[in-house]
Amino acid sequence: MPCCYFFAFFYFCLSPCLRVFVVIFCFPMTFTSARVREAYDRIRNVIVETPLESGSDLLPENPVRLLFKMENLQDTGSFKLRGATNKILSLMPEEAARGVIAASNGNHGMGVAAAAKRLGIRAEVYVSPHVSPVKAKRIEEYGAIIRRAGTNPLEAELAARAAAAQQAKVFISPYNDPEVMAGQGTIAVELEKQQPGIDAIFIAVGGGGLIGGIGTYQKMSSPGTEIVGCWPENSRVLYESMKAGTVIDFPEQPTLSESTAGGLEPDSVTLPVCKQVIDRSVLVTEDEIAAAVKRIRDAKGWIIEGAAGVAVAAFLKEAKHYRGKTVVVVICGGNVVEK
Repeated sequence: MPCCYFFAFFYFCLSPCLRVFVVIFCFPMTFTSARVREAYDRIRNVIVETPLESGSDLLPENPVRLLFKMENLQDTGSFKLRGATNKILSLMPEEAARGVIAASNGNHGMGVAAAAKRLGIRAEVYVSPHVSPVKAKRIEEYGAIIRRAGTNPLEAELAARAAAAQQAKVFISPYNDPEVMAGQGTIAVELEKQQPGIDAIFIAVGGGGLIGGIGTYQKMSSPGTEIVGCWPENSRVLYESMKAGTVIDFPEQPTLSESTAGGLEPDSVTLPVCKQVIDRSVLVTEDEIAAAVKRIRDAKGWIIEGAAGVAVAAFLKEAKHYRGKTVVVVICGGNVVEK
């Protein structure tokens, strides 16, 4: 039996608490900037290198050089395509031949579906009844088979994981996977080329894959760059888990940032990484998110989703601290949920 299979068997036999112990003490040694660079080399000819756009006109009274990393211009309208593509390209041939399974009501599902279609791999995406009809249609248009399960996103994910285990297929988590996190981190490789000397990067946080990947690479390429985690006050499970030092349940309220909402798996590989790379955290209200989305629309004519609005709102809230500096805000997506 190959070592990787033996380790996987051993790992999944452990209790959730022991899994956290293994992740915290082993994962930081294995997830490095080199892994992000490998991901970039793997997916660079498949994904879009998104541009940096100036946003300094948002605050004409403040001499900050504000730049937006436009992940809303990715093929699926979100950065999620990066992680999904890297994961699928890293599969062994026999794994790819069996197909993949994911669970998502939105951007991750579209990312997995689009990456799988491009590479000729069968994909199934489990969704809950809360899925937007428009997003469900887009997932199907990208070629994935929709499976409806459960009464909420967590139940749909549990059903997807059970199906993947039963069918011996790879389950692609939206964040709890080193290859997914490495794929999201390729944004930092592009930033290294596009804009040297970044003083701070503002990033919306859900499960932590995006900020964990970007932060890991950025700490190698530009150690002085401040990594700022941005959360909606109504949904901040990873923020509270970082404070507690372990994954905890934390009550959530509805949020415009639906792409970052939801709990954190007990064995999440992102927790120890985010504890290492996040320098500062900013929480924003629903009113601040809505105002940021409107401000971007009025000033730039861009339609951005609530999660991107979280990062913009966090910067606007803290802008006074960055006078004379170069700041990047990651516009993580532009897929607005239709109500």
